[in-house]
Amino acid sequence: MDFIVAATLKAIKHLYNTDITAGDINLQETRKEFDGQVTLVTFPFTRFSKKSPEQTGNEVGAYLQNELSEVAGFNVIKGFLNICFADDYWLTQLYSEILPDDFAVFKPNGQKVMVEYSSPNTNKPLHLGHVRNNLLGFSVAEILAAAGYEVIKTNLVNDRGIHICKSMLAWQKWGDGETPELSGMKGDHLAGKYYVLFDKEYKLQIEALKAAGQTEDEAKKNAPLIKEAQQMLQQWEAGDAEVKKLWQTMNTWVYTGFAETYKKLGVSFDKFYYESDTYILGKDIIEEGLEKDIFFRKEDNSVWIDLTADGLDEKLVLRSDGTSVYMTQDLGTAQLKYNDFHMDKSLYVVGNEQDYHFKVLFLILKKLGKTWAQGLFHLSYGMVDLPSGKMKSREGTVVDADDLMAEMEQTAKEQALAKGKIDAFSEDEKLHLYHIIGMGALKYFLLKVDPKKRLLFDPNESVELEGHTGPFIQYTHARIKSVLKKAGALEKSKATGYQKLAGEERDLIVALTRFPEIIKLAAEAYSPALIANYIYELAKNYNKFYHENPILQAEDESSKHFKLLLSFAAGKVISKGMKLLGIEVPERM
Repeated sequence: MDFIVAATLKAIKHLYNTDITAGDINLQETRKEFDGQVTLVTFPFTRFSKKSPEQTGNEVGAYLQNELSEVAGFNVIKGFLNICFADDYWLTQLYSEILPDDFAVFKPNGQKVMVEYSSPNTNKPLHLGHVRNNLLGFSVAEILAAAGYEVIKTNLVNDRGIHICKSMLAWQKWGDGETPELSGMKGDHLAGKYYVLFDKEYKLQIEALKAAGQTEDEAKKNAPLIKEAQQMLQQWEAGDAEVKKLWQTMNTWVYTGFAETYKKLGVSFDKFYYESDTYILGKDIIEEGLEKDIFFRKEDNSVWIDLTADGLDEKLVLRSDGTSVYMTQDLGTAQLKYNDFHMDKSLYVVGNEQDYHFKVLFLILKKLGKTWAQGLFHLSYGMVDLPSGKMKSREGTVVDADDLMAEMEQTAKEQALAKGKIDAFSEDEKLHLYHIIGMGALKYFLLKVDPKKRLLFDPNESVELEGHTGPFIQYTHARIKSVLKKAGALEKSKATGYQKLAGEERDLIVALTRFPEIIKLAAEAYSPALIANYIYELAKNYNKFYHENPILQAEDESSKHFKLLLSFAAGKVISKGMKLLGIEVPERM
């Protein structure tokens, strides 16, 4: 809408002999209850027009209509000038902007951004919370790439620490040589089984110590199991060969399991980082901070930073026994990532329970003089609940990602078979359809909500073919493909005689023109929800157009071919938008 801005600048100069800048002009999408496609806010102009907002709007509107062939009319509601564009303008937008292959394709902007997501622990399988994390991170990366950024997708694997040792110790004590092959379990599930077993036995020991007179805190510290796990961690950090071998074996099981889950989720990574490689580098940064008097040592030899002057508190960065904490590792990893890629921005996709941690991490890096720390951003997201309540992994009641995906595919299968529209599909086609509908339902439901908001995931609601769901949009795409298949070849030349747009046709073109701006806004906000909700509204617009305007039975050839071209354009944008969410759209369903 740059031409409207330019013409408005001239209008203000001509009508009121005043120079303003483009920044003084506020253009908005016209509200649905009013005629028009773009609204110009005229309140700010009254200070130099010396007239009411309505009169000012009418004068500016008349000038624009007289000067611009694209403006067919206008109306003024209080201080809002609603501008109606001529059908020729929208037809030109369709043919010259939307239909070409380069529509909504951004040129490289020279900016490099890293998106770190997933960050699993190698002591348990991925759960529903991880699913939101992975889908959010992958989609943000896809949107940023579409907006012209060079994107590096990374996964920081939490492959060491006391929680990993808990699984290892439990397997060592009670595993009796069990392996994924012998048990028939995925490797990540097998590791998770022993993590839960550790916690169960640990709680029994705590209760026994409490019964013997110890306080809860004393019992948690003195339980033999936790002491053994802590000793195993120290052995690991000392390079004990037997502990390292067990660690490598169990982690290999887990990585094989994770790879299966990632493949089914449809997410990928360009680079894996492992905390086992970065915790030592973190210790180097601690030494650097001690030399600069940014950190200080307490009497027990632990290392801290005092952030009370910054409105935070004192933060431990190295334990008294010399072992790392999360902060140690994250400092090292941040430095390593920058050394590897020298990116302009680095996004951490991590749940909002870690908000404070990242405030501290970024502040420490800035105090250490890391200029690149200005580009660090915590993409904080809300937790996911099911109707049955919040997940608790250590109690073995976690909603497993693999089970969830299987349930979504089963629900999609039941819905598809009940509707009886896929009888002609081959068995492979049916299985593929169940997968993309089930995954589309899951992904769309989790991504349509603003990342910052906590959400309640309802599997049954998510897979409905009607309503604000992924399958509704997938069905709309399949409908478009069906129409185009029946019509045969598209011929733009046969549509040129079509000049008068129906309201639904105009609304659909207007919606399509917004796609590049939506990509830009979603990239700036790191929010797939903007894409998801835009594509839903577009699908609704298309269905309204489809029901109100016969396509294959159109009154003449030019009308028919225009409607087919418009359908093609809608299908293209729906497909591309859903791809940015990591969602596949079917050709038929």
